[in-house]
Amino acid sequence: TIEFTGALHATIVKQVRLKNPSNNTLAYNAILLGRDADDFSLPTGNTVTVPRERQGFITVEFTIRFLRPAEAVLILISNKLDGIDGATMTFSLKSEVKNIEPHGVVKCRSPCYEL
Repeated sequence: TIEFTGALHATIVKQVRLKNPSNNTLAYNAILLGRDADDFSLPTGNTVTVPRERQGFITVEFTIRFLRPAEAVLILISNKLDGIDGATMTFSLKSEVKNIEPHGVVKCRSPCYEL
């Protein structure tokens, strides 16, 4: 599970690190699915290539728009590269509002009651 916690209207960016211990390059396509999948985005694109014996990253971005928790699933599906398939991976994405910051304060004077 990847948790996105922060203030209401905050944008949170997380990176998923993918390690490749094999001697072959791996490539993955990323898909976001679920109830709130439209609120999550992949700003660096939906593909990632992981060189042999190295690591790669895929970035997931989320802006907290509602007080209720948002949920989605990130699925990484392997592309055949060098004739090798990697394992399909899934990650649960969840959000939580930790605090609410006001955008501004408005002061005004008005009579409370008039006849």
